[in-house]
Amino acid sequence: MTYTRLRRYFISALSVCLLSLSVVVAQQDAERKTVAITYPLDETVTVKFRGTTLLPRLKGEAKVKRAGRRGTRVELNIEDLPRASELGGIYTTYILWAISPDGHVDNLGEIKRSGSSFIDSKLDVTTPLQSFALILTAEPHFLMKVPSRMVVMENLPPQRPNGSVVETVDVRYIGNSSDYFKNVRVPEIADRDYRETPVSLLGARQAVSLAKYAGAGEDAPDELRTAEDQLASAEQAWRLNQPLAEIDMEARRATSSGVHAEEVAATRKAARLRREDIRRRDDAVRAAEQTADVLERQVAQLRTALEKEQRARELAERDAGGANDQLREKRVEIARLRDENQALRSESDAAKLKLARLEGEKDAESARVEAERRAVERRNAEATLKETLAKYGTVKQTATGFRLVLPEGIWSNARKATLSAAAAAKLEPLAALLASNPDYQILIEAYTDSKGDEVSLQQLTQERARVLSDQFQTAGVDPTRIQANGMGASNPLASNNTVAGRTKNRRVEITFTSPLPKSTAAN
Repeated sequence: MTYTRLRRYFISALSVCLLSLSVVVAQQDAERKTVAITYPLDETVTVKFRGTTLLPRLKGEAKVKRAGRRGTRVELNIEDLPRASELGGIYTTYILWAISPDGHVDNLGEIKRSGSSFIDSKLDVTTPLQSFALILTAEPHFLMKVPSRMVVMENLPPQRPNGSVVETVDVRYIGNSSDYFKNVRVPEIADRDYRETPVSLLGARQAVSLAKYAGAGEDAPDELRTAEDQLASAEQAWRLNQPLAEIDMEARRATSSGVHAEEVAATRKAARLRREDIRRRDDAVRAAEQTADVLERQVAQLRTALEKEQRARELAERDAGGANDQLREKRVEIARLRDENQALRSESDAAKLKLARLEGEKDAESARVEAERRAVERRNAEATLKETLAKYGTVKQTATGFRLVLPEGIWSNARKATLSAAAAAKLEPLAALLASNPDYQILIEAYTDSKGDEVSLQQLTQERARVLSDQFQTAGVDPTRIQANGMGASNPLASNNTVAGRTKNRRVEITFTSPLPKSTAAN
């Protein structure tokens, strides 16, 4: 065989375009180059492999032989292959791919890996392709249709025993650019699961996840349910420590069903989108037809108007001779009417101003009457409220409202902030009364006598004010209406040197700020 004939058997070159992942900005395609080889018939070619920048220390070798109709046989041997999960939680296994110069992709099979650390992995497969490049990628499961961008190994140009090197030709290829590989929300699996769980079961989980991500829950629910049931069977077999062969069989069945659900979902989604697109186009056509009908009617109307205008112009031209005198008369009449119109407009403007003034006076009078009515209602309501509050204590008028003074007897003890049982029951209707009169701001001020240190007395009155505030809020009083202050022994009403004086000084004053302005309240 001559060197010229040998050149016909060898290479074209392959460029692998991998989509670079970015979770912050839009992704861009990045080109990648490798070597595609045209293998001669019935001749074994030894192909060396090198690791990419992801796993630069990987080494491998493949023996490739094309045998006519039986296809091309590939025997691959890889050294020190780590777990696929070390490249990312999405990946569970490795797949060897053959890619032709025209972009055809063939999944040659899964590189099965076992053990707790590194092993040598082998694969013996057949492909119908004659010219192809070999790459090894990390994948979510063994039934992927398109290689991912996670390329870990690629073939090198082979060298024949006589030292001649195969020629190369560049071709381009874009790997799997599914958003699933760029989605930061894809859950990572715990390292322990990767170490202990069979690879086939991890792949089945990813196949079901990919089906869900593709929309199988909406477009292929029955197929997805089948895949989930089979995955559950595989998970059950793993939990029950069934033989690995049985677990592998169940997991691979679940993977196949997951891939089927993903494909069905993609097909049905595409059909649904086509139907929606057709429906949108039909709607646009109908809208265009309706617009055309409207335009046709408008054209007909314009034509009719034009014909009328033409006839009118003809009549006007025929009568033009006698129209000049009438025109002068009309101009005089128009001038007179314009003057009359101006006079009427002036009168109309004056009438409008007068009417607006009368309406403003009417509105002001109505507002005043309404304000007086509301003021009377408020005064009556305030009088009723004071009369009701008098049942609970002494009511006094203040500059801004009125004040209810509760006796010291509402507390269980002169030095306690606990309401007596009788007072607690009696204060419930008082709290309800305050809740039903939301226009008043409420100031609670608790006082005591001067027996004791100032800090303790201040704390006692503050606690009493807080207890009453909580009692009112529980009954429905808006907390923003209430201000509760402990006043200690300040502002005594009587001398603290007598028992009666001290009893009088131990009191709670509840001040109600009137909702009426001072001027209205004075009236």
